Amino acid sequence: MKGSDVTVSNVSKSFGGFTALKDVSLEIKKGEFYSLLGPSGCGKTTLLRAIAGFEDPDSGTILIDGSDVSGLSPDKRHCNTVFQSYALFPHLTVFENVAFPLRIKKTPTRLIKELVMKHLSLVQLEGHAEKKPSQLSGGQKQRVAIARALINEPSVLLLDEPLSALDAKLRQHMLMELDSIHDKVGITFIYVTHDQQEALSVSDRIAVMNAGLVLQVGSPQQIYENPATEFVARFIGETNIFRGKVLSRKGTLNVIEVESFGQLLVDDETPVEVGDTIVVTIRPEKIRISNDEPSGDELNAVRGVVEEPVYSGFQTKYIVRVEGGGRLTTFRQHANWSEGIPDIEWKDEVFLSFSARDLVIVEKSPG
Repeated sequence: MKGSDVTVSNVSKSFGGFTALKDVSLEIKKGEFYSLLGPSGCGKTTLLRAIAGFEDPDSGTILIDGSDVSGLSPDKRHCNTVFQSYALFPHLTVFENVAFPLRIKKTPTRLIKELVMKHLSLVQLEGHAEKKPSQLSGGQKQRVAIARALINEPSVLLLDEPLSALDAKLRQHMLMELDSIHDKVGITFIYVTHDQQEALSVSDRIAVMNAGLVLQVGSPQQIYENPATEFVARFIGETNIFRGKVLSRKGTLNVIEVESFGQLLVDDETPVEVGDTIVVTIRPEKIRISNDEPSGDELNAVRGVVEEPVYSGFQTKYIVRVEGGGRLTTFRQHANWSEGIPDIEWKDEVFLSFSARDLVIVEKSPG
């Protein structure tokens, strides 16, 4: 592995009366594609800038390969940063933009040409070497910025929302390009984004942040399937949230009372007591919608009326008002042609069913 381990220990940072980071600790492994994910103002860019050396923490330490880099300037940390704004020199060609870090280091001209063309090939821009940035698309500009960052052979590449200025289709394409580049160069990538789908698509692990805190660290699957808090559940994709009181518990099977829904079965290993108030979540794709009444053990089933069907080609999203007055969202995939024409429509009476095992407890408080 060419990358470096990065360890963040109890880092805090304030700007005036605003606390951007609150005692943040992370361990990023060598060669990982690691994402810092959260809404605007959550502290993710401040944390990236602290790792890069552009911000000094008020307290705590940052280690790269076990060495404390506090007080080291950005150019001494073996990190390079790719910014959202590209930060290219408009008067220089693509070749000279990528060559710039090598010219600063007084690298021999012959080696500069070899290295620049190698990195332009890596980002598939070898045919654009003599163009100016104004002649490039947004995606091409970002590739130039990535090539320039990689030519210094950093052990850590820091990416600060590098795709947010691109349109949706180009963003998805560039994301796959980034993942491919990561696989080829093998260094540590630390990627800042507010886009959940971006983080889920390419990350080895994700740290979900909010209000200066790290709420959960895990693989994309762990973050999505087993959110640690209500915020994480709501932030990572769409979900349904229930808040109820535990009426009984046998093994891992709980019976809870939820206002506007009635009683629900929840099969979860989280230790709770009778009388506790808990918050549970279930993803829309785990709820089945049907015209026919379902049956089965440990199955929650409710009757409702379709308030809003939203057709999007590969699936239809249904918002259903259940008999108790609550709302549930479910997705129905169109797996074959016949299902491309929804047979469940607005104002239809339907049944929703979901397994007790698909509900996840994300918060609890004593009764």
